[in-house]
Amino acid sequence: MPLESLPGSKDSLSHKPQLNASKEVASHKPLSNAGKDPNTHKPLLSSNKDNTSHKSQASGSKEASSIKTMTSVGKDFNNHKPPSLIPKSKGPRVMRRHRSHTDGSRGPQTPGISRYREDLEMEGLLPSHFRDRLYDLFLQIEKEFEHLYMSNMALQERLDLVAEKLVGESGSLEKTPLESQDSTDYGAKNKKSQLSQRIKTTYKQSTSKLVSSFRTPNPVYSVVKHFRGHRDGVWEVSVSRSHTHQVIGTASADHSGRIFSVETGSCLLQYIGHKGSVNSIRFHPTQELVLTASGDATAHIWRAPLSQFSPVDILKSHSSGEDEIDSSGREDTADDLNDFAHEANIIRSPHLELMQHSEVVTAADWMSQGSQVITVSWDRMAVLADAETGEQISQLSGHDQELTDVHAHQSQRLVLTSSKDTTFRLWDFRGPAMLVNVFQGHTQQVTSAVFASGDKVVSGSDDRTVKVWDMRNMRSPIAAIRTDSEVNRLSVSQVQNIIAIPHDNRNIRLYDINGVRIGRLPRNNRQGHARMVCSVAWAENHPTCNLFSCGFDRQVLGWMINNPVKE
Repeated sequence: MPLESLPGSKDSLSHKPQLNASKEVASHKPLSNAGKDPNTHKPLLSSNKDNTSHKSQASGSKEASSIKTMTSVGKDFNNHKPPSLIPKSKGPRVMRRHRSHTDGSRGPQTPGISRYREDLEMEGLLPSHFRDRLYDLFLQIEKEFEHLYMSNMALQERLDLVAEKLVGESGSLEKTPLESQDSTDYGAKNKKSQLSQRIKTTYKQSTSKLVSSFRTPNPVYSVVKHFRGHRDGVWEVSVSRSHTHQVIGTASADHSGRIFSVETGSCLLQYIGHKGSVNSIRFHPTQELVLTASGDATAHIWRAPLSQFSPVDILKSHSSGEDEIDSSGREDTADDLNDFAHEANIIRSPHLELMQHSEVVTAADWMSQGSQVITVSWDRMAVLADAETGEQISQLSGHDQELTDVHAHQSQRLVLTSSKDTTFRLWDFRGPAMLVNVFQGHTQQVTSAVFASGDKVVSGSDDRTVKVWDMRNMRSPIAAIRTDSEVNRLSVSQVQNIIAIPHDNRNIRLYDINGVRIGRLPRNNRQGHARMVCSVAWAENHPTCNLFSCGFDRQVLGWMINNPVKE
């Protein structure tokens, strides 16, 4: 703090003293004229070497006379001095006590602190509250040093115990008796260095064992199947829940939906009943029915007679034209389409057509029992319809913008709808009255929201985040995953609790349900997608491949994800 702002400084002496003294006292210059002659304004004390060294009696008498003159001058205003110029009393000074911010009591006063406190009081340069504050600060510093010293002592004791144990185990380092303490310094230093080296070696070994216990084998990701046939980008891939036939379904912008054999990779069925892009494809939980949604504002239910295909027929179709149609980037010709027409059965008309929407139908899904379907559209509506008659049961409104995806729970009457309005909604049909809950947590459109095990929901968005929610507490997510690209239709493994995330930047990343990163699927010329990955789907416990992906490069890939689970 500058001296000008302290009590007794120049600013604090600006008041006019009320006294009948000489002109020097009334001119507000007590500090500058206190040591000068009232008449000549010259210093009364000499500053030459004779005055400071006191070498001769003449100089001593001269200074004594000067002091006497100064005393006589000061008599006129001795009773009217400012507070800083009043002499200190010799009696005990009463100090104001200020409570510290960290401790309620001052504690015992050490001799050093007390001496410093007395020096401050005798000097009288600082106000009392500044002295109290300094006193408190020194006490805190002393306590911190005491605590540090005690910690170091405890650590030293632990190190000594470790050293004794090491010496006892090895037997190579013996304790030195008191009688042999007069050994050479070289021997003592040598033993100390040996002990230190032994401690370091043991510490490194124990640390490496501890770290290696947390390590797990590296996961193995590889492409094992290519499913070829589509002539445009593939929007969605889904897996049949039937245990009789291991098949997958694909929905493409080429206006078709296809069913492939997982075992052989060959196309078994092709549906061409839509007049627009096929945006989603879902299998009936128990029957040979398939539900597709299209850009022609309709949703179709069509039969997939998979039971008519014997294993021999599947292998025959696989061997006859497995590599005739590829996705290398070239345009397919009419000959390619004709070749495929001989390979697979083509279905041209639906079993039931649903026409409740006025805009593009982005997705459709089966309810838990398969007797009802739920469709979502760009008209901002979700429609619950009867799967037998196609009649509308209820219309679900509330989203402010276009709907992007829909997923129904496999065992309960619960539905998740996602929208471009940055929210997704949970519709509950279990009670007599429908309930709806709104999840708000994304900043851009929600591309998909799916159910996970343990009453959890996982959502993905164009804001490059994936969030895990608890249906019992929907205010905030329990985990958030930040990525480097937009997220498309993701999938969650119900067995391994692994989230597969497809991205616009051609990547597929894997995370666990707690948001911990597991790995990234390879992406190069031989493996992975060359363009945006639109959708992924898990096939639980499949021996050949357990994850499928599709993209706008017209590829449908089957992956084998060998991810070791930590014990």
